[in-house]
Amino acid sequence: MLNVQLVALSAHSSQDLCVAMGNNSNKHLIFSKAEWAALRNATPLSLSEDELQELAGRVEQITLEGVRDIYLPLSRFLNLRVEATLQIQAATANFFNRDTKKRPFLIGVAGSVSAGKSTTARILQAVLSEWPQHPKVDLITTDGFLQPNRELEDKGLLGRKGFPESYRRGALV
Repeated sequence: MLNVQLVALSAHSSQDLCVAMGNNSNKHLIFSKAEWAALRNATPLSLSEDELQELAGRVEQITLEGVRDIYLPLSRFLNLRVEATLQIQAATANFFNRDTKKRPFLIGVAGSVSAGKSTTARILQAVLSEWPQHPKVDLITTDGFLQPNRELEDKGLLGRKGFPESYRRGALV
């Protein structure tokens, strides 16, 4: 059984961030950038400038300040979610008096072409790996799930490469 909980973080305006939670995403919280940065709550930044530049893409301009103010609060929030999920799994196993199979905690990064999804994923991987509860953080890109160009061409979908219909959806799950 797959338990999916949706949480979305997006720019609400040039000065605000919006966090939407729930499967219908009707629960929105708006934070100023300063309010969001404060949610970091002394979470340490372990990345160096050189490490950050290795993670950054060719186009994206990301600073250590940006990682500290945006990604560290997000990693703290995700860490709390991971901890809560692990506690629920342990309580369930205890209730049924059976070991339960470990399940991965999946995080999806969505956005338009060249929006910085890969850079975001690499930075999240780096900061999430620092938390003691989940040091194993893997990246799985969607590129490996695209239908081959020949198939896309045969189906008239080559111009839609990267859109949902161009993926082998069964292989994604």
